[in-house]
Amino acid sequence: MKHIHYIIAASVCLTMLTGCTNLDETLYDQVGTQNYYNTKNDVVRAAFRPFEHAFWSIQSRHVLNELTADQLITPTRDGWWDDGGKWRRLHYHDWNVEDGGDAQTEWNGCFQGIMQCNYVIEDLEQLEASRFGFSEAEFDNLKAQCRVLRAWFYLRLLDGFRNVPLAVSFNDVTKNTETQVTPQTLFDFIEADLKECIPMLAMKNALGTNAQLQGQWTKASAAALLVRLYLNAEVYTGQARYNDCEQVAQDILNGVYGQYAVAERWDAAFDWNNDECDEVIFGFPAAPGYSYWHYQGDTYWWTVPARARYYLNDSKCKAGDHNTKYAASPSYAPNGERYNYELGMTVEKFRKYEGDERLKLYKNLGNSRREGMFVYGYLEYQDENGNTKRVQAPELPYDLYIRDAVGKFQSLAPDRWLTATSSTLRDGDHNSGWHFAKYPFYTDDDAHQMESDYTEIRLPEIVYSLAECKLRSGKKAEAARLLNSVRRRNYPADQLATVLYAPEGKAELDMTEMLDEWGREFFAESRRRIDLIRFGKFNSGTWWDKTPDADDHTKIFPIMRPILNANPALVQNPGYNS
Repeated sequence: MKHIHYIIAASVCLTMLTGCTNLDETLYDQVGTQNYYNTKNDVVRAAFRPFEHAFWSIQSRHVLNELTADQLITPTRDGWWDDGGKWRRLHYHDWNVEDGGDAQTEWNGCFQGIMQCNYVIEDLEQLEASRFGFSEAEFDNLKAQCRVLRAWFYLRLLDGFRNVPLAVSFNDVTKNTETQVTPQTLFDFIEADLKECIPMLAMKNALGTNAQLQGQWTKASAAALLVRLYLNAEVYTGQARYNDCEQVAQDILNGVYGQYAVAERWDAAFDWNNDECDEVIFGFPAAPGYSYWHYQGDTYWWTVPARARYYLNDSKCKAGDHNTKYAASPSYAPNGERYNYELGMTVEKFRKYEGDERLKLYKNLGNSRREGMFVYGYLEYQDENGNTKRVQAPELPYDLYIRDAVGKFQSLAPDRWLTATSSTLRDGDHNSGWHFAKYPFYTDDDAHQMESDYTEIRLPEIVYSLAECKLRSGKKAEAARLLNSVRRRNYPADQLATVLYAPEGKAELDMTEMLDEWGREFFAESRRRIDLIRFGKFNSGTWWDKTPDADDHTKIFPIMRPILNANPALVQNPGYNS
């Protein structure tokens, strides 16, 4: 098992500053309540306890930001996955204040994390750095880590709910607001905290040193949160901040906040050794036997067929069996006719450019290597007797032939189609919709099974944010070159003249293509909803089994009934029943 350098640091990683502390393999731990702070490691463990909660909390965000958008679906499958219609309500933007579920989990999870951060921040304010062997710079770094994590939580709340209370103290609740602050107030708080913390954080000064800082908020990762904030400022507050977004993004690319580089392979930022990948700006460290919340059903574990363990040979994996929660929104009708939606049609958007490495069938190649991202067609494997078998549906006895369409295909031959010209979320079977593997599913025999860290921020996000800002200001050629600096790794060299954006290739870039390219590069990375909103498509757009909304109130989520009941001072978000 690889060494996990897990956030036991101050102004910079303590080993880098002092050379006297070996803290490899220390993982997030529990924090006591009274008389806890006796040693340096006690302080460090307390400071980073909220990070484990933060890692856990990515699950609700993923559901809300992907299943409400155009790229991922959860159809019924031979009677599976109806669950009282909860997935349909997300897909159709038909949720309400009684739904609870992931929106309530997102609200509660973020505020729990915020209060954990506040608790530690206030504790550290009462401690003296020298008592525990810290320099003042190291101690300031610990406090800044928690403040940036708090800003990360608040940015999610601003994104999902817009109108939320502002809590800055665990011990003195009079400093907190009972009712909501305005989105602009919250925006200003996040911006100010990030700007104030950046000088106190560590900086990655050289390529190849990511593992020493993995899991810590650095200057670059805090600046990346500013990029996220500014890119969506017009959505959040009505005031565009694209110029500020462009400036911070350019500074990150210029190395002002540290040294990073786009990886040569699309999957390097998700692979087992991604803690060493210079593309990763911030990631949550993970390992089997410890935390691996990205390998859970609400994130990336249930993105393949229910019996995929036979194909993947990962039946003994600690995360349990797979399931079919997520699939790509279809490009074809049940009768085999291609749809013509501007949005969705996930796989067809990838097919637009020939030779895309990500379109290869996902396979484990051995020795901690994989190829491809999508799972489709027949999935063949060798049984214990050496016979070639195909993965079957979990209940009805038919071999899977996974299609880029939704319908009750069951054992229909690959060259046969149904007669229906359309389908809905209620019409699926276990063949419906291509599956995918963003993070690798290595075999039980692989020493690095489930060893990937969770990548929260990677350099291409900064590149694409800068490109979008350039495109919005009319600098199309500059935007194209930025996108091409990432895109070229996805295609064969002999196709680059065709697939790169002009002037470096023949492909044309405009705002529609920019949104499509966000979808390709960041497919299933918990951000599709906000990208659609920023491009004005979330409520007005049409994709498979989804017509435009009557209005745009669902661009933010309601405050759920139990939350309103617990705090009568809260005001329901516009458009929802209070």
